[in-house]
Amino acid sequence: MKAVLGLENGEYYIGEGFGVEGSSAGELVFTTQMGGYMEALSDPGYQGQILMFTYPLIGNYGVHPDNFQSSTVHALGCVVRELCKNPASTPSLGDYYSDNGLLGISGIDTRKLTIATRLNGTMGAALIVGDDNGEYAVECARKEQPITGMDLISQVSCKEPYHIKGTGKRIAVLDLGMQNSILASLKRRGADLYIFPHTTRPDVIEAVKPQALVITNGPGDPMRATDAIKTIQYFIGKIPVIGVCMGNQVAALALGGETCKMKFGHRGSNQPVRHRDGKIFITAQNHGFAVDKDTLPEGCEPLFTNVNDGTLEGFVCEDLNLFTVQFHPEAHSGPYGAEEQIFDRMYRRIP
Repeated sequence: MKAVLGLENGEYYIGEGFGVEGSSAGELVFTTQMGGYMEALSDPGYQGQILMFTYPLIGNYGVHPDNFQSSTVHALGCVVRELCKNPASTPSLGDYYSDNGLLGISGIDTRKLTIATRLNGTMGAALIVGDDNGEYAVECARKEQPITGMDLISQVSCKEPYHIKGTGKRIAVLDLGMQNSILASLKRRGADLYIFPHTTRPDVIEAVKPQALVITNGPGDPMRATDAIKTIQYFIGKIPVIGVCMGNQVAALALGGETCKMKFGHRGSNQPVRHRDGKIFITAQNHGFAVDKDTLPEGCEPLFTNVNDGTLEGFVCEDLNLFTVQFHPEAHSGPYGAEEQIFDRMYRRIP
């Protein structure tokens, strides 16, 4: 089946399509992870984006629902160098895409495209499966709205509040597009969880008498999370507030800090971050925006820094009992147990 990937800079790449015929347009981003392809594709943080894998072979162990980070695939398209057609288990990624009406393209020079993205920055793209009209794909890519103008959080946040009973500390979770692994990590610690949609009023959250508030990951521009920003401003200083991924950015905005769009972001399971005590963690990340550490108010101290580019990866404000990380410590991507050290540290902050 023919397929083409067009970019807003006028380039296009013809390959072999998988899944179903159709088209999609969004921001093209790349991830450097070598495994965990279904965790990435089902991450709500990829809403509005076409996801390209830099690792050359994808699909070698098939598709298993236990690997999903949400109930469905959120990436608008999947771009790979080679799609494994005889995986270790079934269904194959190609069959799963066909059965679920999803779009993918293989046979692309992903190395060349990754280098182009690193040099030029993230670009708008259009994926067409069932046709190879490159000029039309470029035209569609140029019409795509920038991700900063999209309201993506409302597409992935839960629609109604729900409760996961536990015997431990009572935690309110504000869902901006949460990965399942965050809930799983909190459940392992016995937390009594109340999960709320991103637009929930602070008084509704306060009614369950939470001992802490967790702000989750989510897609797109953190400036669009206006309700979450107001919620943090209401609770900050009253109960511990913990931010994960986008939660880090939204917490900074709630304090009057600023965020900026990155050239090509951090996506993958091998991002090194340095704690302020010098210890290095290898982390899983998915974000295209970063906190400008120089805009944080007095009393906020950088906690983690990205080793590759020096961007802020988390901060702490002891007076307000605020603790954030930009990465996903619950993802088990490094050898030193970031989940145990970071999530345990978060959990201990809750009285």
